[in-house]
Amino acid sequence: MTHGNGTQDDGPRTDTAGVRPGRRAVVVGGGLAGVTAALALADAGVRVTLLESRPRLGGLACSFQRGDLTVDNGQHVYLRCCTAYRWFLDRIGGAHLAPVQDRLDVPVVDLDRPEGRRLGRLRRDALPVPLHLGRSLATYPHLSLAERAAVGRAALALQRLDLADPALDTQDFATWLTAHGQSARTVEALWDLVGVATLNAVAADASLALAAMVFKTGLLSDAGAADIGWARVPLGELHDRLARQALTAAGVRTEVRARVRSVRAEPGGGWSVHVPGEVLAADAVVLAVPQREAHALLPDGALDRPERLLEIGTAPILNVHVIYDRAVLDAPFLTALGTPLQWVFDRTEAAGVKEGQYLAVSQSTAQDEIDTPVAALRERYLPELERLLPRARGAGVLDFFVTRERAATFVPAPGVGRLRPGARTKAPGLYLAGAWTATGWPATMESAVRSGVGAAGAALDALGRSRGLLPDFFEEAA
Repeated sequence: MTHGNGTQDDGPRTDTAGVRPGRRAVVVGGGLAGVTAALALADAGVRVTLLESRPRLGGLACSFQRGDLTVDNGQHVYLRCCTAYRWFLDRIGGAHLAPVQDRLDVPVVDLDRPEGRRLGRLRRDALPVPLHLGRSLATYPHLSLAERAAVGRAALALQRLDLADPALDTQDFATWLTAHGQSARTVEALWDLVGVATLNAVAADASLALAAMVFKTGLLSDAGAADIGWARVPLGELHDRLARQALTAAGVRTEVRARVRSVRAEPGGGWSVHVPGEVLAADAVVLAVPQREAHALLPDGALDRPERLLEIGTAPILNVHVIYDRAVLDAPFLTALGTPLQWVFDRTEAAGVKEGQYLAVSQSTAQDEIDTPVAALRERYLPELERLLPRARGAGVLDFFVTRERAATFVPAPGVGRLRPGARTKAPGLYLAGAWTATGWPATMESAVRSGVGAAGAALDALGRSRGLLPDFFEEAA
């Protein structure tokens, strides 16, 4: 890599052009965590270089081209309570491209029920918590009257849990639900319906701490907290194009296809970041990469037990993409019971499809199918879509393809909380960011952005720079 004047560095740079010491930072990783950290540092007056090994920004929330089609690598949504991600959208000028529902409304179709009685809805009223979900639960057809009453009692018990209690992380969510009167059917038709999409794990495999955080924050903190938002444009429009514009405007030097080989502490203080053809000097370095990559780059002594990063497991998400020759789904999305299908989204307009309809099927907890051949997935999922969507039965399939993220999220298993490090390391000037760090949130876009702000704040403290421009995400959903 060379500078704009064509010269190549042979070693760490020195301060030039009157730039005061203590104001240079390198952010390694151009996902949401890294972009956020870079913007927050630059906004505070730090000279920032952002390095990303891929050809695009956005990490796992990105897009790619398939002929004339713009494809998101996976369907991503957020909630109104995701104040950090909403700030990020505002910061890059993209909030209008990923609006939130006026009011939570999730169609739930149960294919095990007779025709005409399959549709239920999870939606809220304009009432305060917890009454905002009362009517929806009272009329939810996929549970019995007794099961619905038990849900209300469990929700009240959930609301009383103290999220700061470390004991919650030692328990699994399913055991807690069973102890609070939730049947297997209730777990399937309600708790896992939400939990699988937000945690990428079923209740039996999920930490009570993380599950409680999701449900308390999303459903029990504020009436509008669980209203769903999603991008009406390709994710690359937000997390790559608009993010790059915001970075450039903030003065950040952004380099893609720049794989960092090593990060080294300098004897006289500061850091050197080594990429092919260049060594960058920095007073602060943020490692905003997945946990295994962070482990490989960490210098000795940066964490007391760096091997714990390797104990944070990863979980896959499979996305099935189908383009029909006609419209087969009227809603922007729906979710399903009694079928392997989980959440189905209409991505026609966002992807630029001019004729027919493009559906994206997002399959979390996809450990059993992540390596299944496309032909076998086509044989499995097209009939299920026809069961779910009657108009698909006579429609032609113009395209069928699959995207796979084998390490889409960290595994939110009991005990994961003790493995997740904070932003600060024991090496002065070196910080960690990523959805897998100790944000208190599961592996979501919200967690990634929060981690980036946290790492930037820690770095600014050490650099003697003001944190005054950093957003505060500790308020409840607006």
